[in-house]
Amino acid sequence: MNAFVIADPDKCIGCRTCEIACVVAHSEKNIFTAGNCDIEFNPRLHVVKTAQVSAPIQCRQCEDAPCANACPNGSIVNKDGVIYINKDTCIGCKTCVIACPFGAIELVQEYHNGEKVLQEGLKVERENKLFFKEKIIANKCDLCMGREGGPACVEACPTDAFKIVKSEEVNKSIKDKRKQVVMKLANVIK
Repeated sequence: MNAFVIADPDKCIGCRTCEIACVVAHSEKNIFTAGNCDIEFNPRLHVVKTAQVSAPIQCRQCEDAPCANACPNGSIVNKDGVIYINKDTCIGCKTCVIACPFGAIELVQEYHNGEKVLQEGLKVERENKLFFKEKIIANKCDLCMGREGGPACVEACPTDAFKIVKSEEVNKSIKDKRKQVVMKLANVIK
């Protein structure tokens, strides 16, 4: 079973520190450098705030990932227990965005060495001129693959709202719930 990160909405204060930690963990540049106007600020999770609650929404690393099943060219794969998007082969078709039941995938501008990537052959008209269109790709949580210390959001959260859920914990929870049901049934039958 794939591990995933979940946040407790009762602990989340909506500070968005997790979003910044995510961007820092995935950025090749120092995003805090003065004068860096064109930074790639694409967190792989997003805090949703309402009047009653706030909580980050991020990929649940589904076992039978609808996004991977929907991807027409196989750009989304299970790589060492992480549902991973190969940004080199992603065509930005939006199929995964529609398929994700959690709304955890978005399309973002692709960057390479700090520069926006343009599509060769596809142009867009602006102000009666043709320009090459910027390339967009799918973006979602990858559990900070390869990062020592694991997901940056978990480490950076000031209220410890995040928790890494592993298969052992899920299996224990299932067994505990089954025991509770059996105990309730035993009390009803008596």
